[in-house]
Order: sequence, then C-alpha cells, then structure tokens
Amino acid sequence: MSKKIPERSEIAIQDQWALEDLYATDELWQENLKKLQAEIDELAGFAGRISQSAQELLAYRKLVDMFTIRAERLGNYAMRRGDQDKRDSYYQGMVGQFMKAYVEAEAKTSFEAPELLSISDEKMEEFYREEPELELYRRYFDKSRGRRAHILSATEEKLLAAAGEMSQSPQNIFSMFSNADLKFKPAVDKDGAEHPISQGTYIACLESPDRVLRKSAFENYYAAYENFRNTCAATLDANVKQLQFFADARKYASPLEASLDCTEVPTSVYHQLIESVHQNLDKMHRYVRLRKKLLGVDELHYYDIYAPMVPDQDETIPFEKAKEMALEALAPLGEDYLAMLKEGFENRWIDVYENQGKRSGAYSSGQYSCHPFVLLNYTDTLNDVFTLVHEMGHALHSYLSAKNQSITYFDYVIFVAEVASTCNESLLMQHLLGKTTGKKERAYLINYFLEQFR
Repeated sequence: MSKKIPERSEIAIQDQWALEDLYATDELWQENLKKLQAEIDELAGFAGRISQSAQELLAYRKLVDMFTIRAERLGNYAMRRGDQDKRDSYYQGMVGQFMKAYVEAEAKTSFEAPELLSISDEKMEEFYREEPELELYRRYFDKSRGRRAHILSATEEKLLAAAGEMSQSPQNIFSMFSNADLKFKPAVDKDGAEHPISQGTYIACLESPDRVLRKSAFENYYAAYENFRNTCAATLDANVKQLQFFADARKYASPLEASLDCTEVPTSVYHQLIESVHQNLDKMHRYVRLRKKLLGVDELHYYDIYAPMVPDQDETIPFEKAKEMALEALAPLGEDYLAMLKEGFENRWIDVYENQGKRSGAYSSGQYSCHPFVLLNYTDTLNDVFTLVHEMGHALHSYLSAKNQSITYFDYVIFVAEVASTCNESLLMQHLLGKTTGKKERAYLINYFLEQFR
C-alpha cells in the first residue's frame, strides 16, 4: 500500500510555513483584532468629511493604509492557519471572526466612493495643490471616480458591503466540502495494491504509467463527487446567482463585465483570448492523436491525458533537489533574485507537503508587512518542481512589490500576476532542455511543455 497521508502533527516543522512571523501566538492575533475593530469606528467617523477638505481626505487615506496593513496581516494569519487543516474548527472560527470584522469595515467605509464622486474635478485639483501628499493617491482616486456608472448611493453601497460575507458562502461551503469532508476510496493498481486518493495525490495517480491505477483513481475520485452531485449543483447555482445579483445591482451588462472591471480588462480581450484558442484547436487535436498513438490505446480516456507519452522517464524529485533545480534554472534573473529565493527556502516561507484536511492545490499569498507564504502539496514529481518555481515567481513578485510600492498599489491584477510565474516556468524548461542529452529525456520534457499548452 502507498504511503498514507499524514496528520498535520506529523509534518516536520521545517516543512511548515513560519506563520509565527505574522503573530507569535493566537492571543496576540486576538489583541490585534480588537485594535482593528477600534480603527473601523475611527474610519466610520470620516463619513461626510472627506469631501470637505484636502486635509480630511489625506487623513482618511492614511488611516485606511494603516487599517489595510493590519487587516492584511490578520486575515493572512487566520486564512493560512485555516488552510493547514480545514477540519480545525478553531481556525475556521478565527477566519469567521476576521471576515465579520472586515465586512463591517466595508460597510462602514462604503460612504467613500459616493462621497469621492461628489467632489468636482476642479475641487479635486485644488485638493492636490493644497496637500501635495495626495498625489500619491491620484491614480487610486481616478480609478474609483472612473467607475461612476457603477457606484450607487451611500445607502445602497452600505447594503451591498454588508452582504459581502454572505456572498462568499458558496465558495466557502465548497471549500470545506471538498477539502475537509469529502472522502475517496483508495485506487488499486495492476498488482492489486491500494493507493490513497486525496486532492493532493489524485493527479500523481493520473500521471502513472499504470493504466489500471489511472482508471481506478479517476473513477473513485469522481464517484465521490457524483454521490453529492445535487449538493455540488446547488452550490454552483448559488454562486452564479450571487455573481448575477451583484452585477445587476451595480448596473453591469453581465457578471463577466463586473468581474473584469476591477482588473481594467475589457470583455473583448477575454473573448479574443478564447477565440485564439478556438482558432488553434487543430494543433491540440494533432497532439491528442499523437498521445493516443504513443500510449498504444484504442480509445483515449480522460484518465489517459496526464500519463507520460515517453515511457520510463519518470523521476522522483525530493524537495531538496527541487530547490536546487529552481536556483539553477532561475540564475538568469540575477544574484539579487537568487538571494531572495534562498531567503524563502531557508526561512520557511513554504508549507511543503500534503496532510489530512489541508487545502488542495498550490498558491502564493503576498504580504505587505511580512514575507510571502506559499502553499504546496509536494509529491516529488517534475510537475511539483514547476509548481514550486511558479508559486515562488508570485511570491517574489509580491515581495518586490512590497519593497517598492505603497500599500495602496502593492497588489496587482490577475493579468499581471501570471507574468512572473510563467516566466519562471519557462526558465526552468529551458534550463532542463539545455542540460539534457538523452533523446528520451528530451522528448519527455517537450511532452511536458506541450501539456502546459493543453
């Protein structure tokens, strides 16, 4: 039988992220939550004042900056703790405490957008002249005022903000269901051995050359979801309805337009990206035919699309080796970049391995007042090495942004976010191809590269 998925308590400390860098204790977190709640009331006191003078507007924005830094730290600590084990009710409760406070802040500062709109362009220019420090926020103000068609009255904005926590329910319900509650039957390989199936191990099973194992993993994984198909459908339906509600409330033509507006991307770009894929599906079809031929199967199934087309080239890559590969591959980015990468590797920025109840997948959570945190579910595969450099691309992007931007402009939209991560993946692929001499190994890597396009 394959290695069992450990409990959180069985994960070595060096393989866990150092959340104590945010707060040394949960008690300290609670103390800071109380300070945040006091700042919410202080922010609410600016209602009706920010349009009156440049001094009031500047004071308000500075307080918002301080509040945002504290809120970001509180939220990240609670959410990262919660993602360690979705079954842990204490930390799920902590996430709930934070979200309640954050939604309260959204509601009590919902006056900001309508009040900013009440300031004429001429008066705003006077404000900039009176308080030169306001120039820092000019782009922020312009962006907010540019959404004039979708900003409602102060009362309506307050109502929508108060519904913020409730609107996240479909996503939260599915996350708890999928990561904490859902259980899968073990997959069985051609020799009859069992392999535990989880969100973290599923893809590794689909990458196996053993077709019996792949089919078993696929069937057992989706059978678990099928048993709750009505629950999944209802959760999805609820999410679609909340997106439609907020899009209608803010007078957008569609939920798509509403979602893209905050990224400053027009819907035409989104549709053009899809059309570009459609126009190149012939290459995809050629690739799939080649996959079917090289795998030697009469019919290609979903559980065949991750299997290596080049046999006997799978390599077990321990995490220590993965870090070495990352440092070698990303060397073209310079010594400063490598130094930051080493800092992350050596100071526990990364939560490495899967454990029972841990959130599936991988992500990087950027921090303005602390270093980033990266979640992995590392299983010693080449795909995991690419995931490592991908997420560290996000992490160092955030790290550098925090060092060079104010909190107002620290974050970045999704169309920018993926540049750093995919650049790192490309550098790793070029590095591996450059040092490979064997034909089979090179073919394996090219196959992997093609998979990224698929």
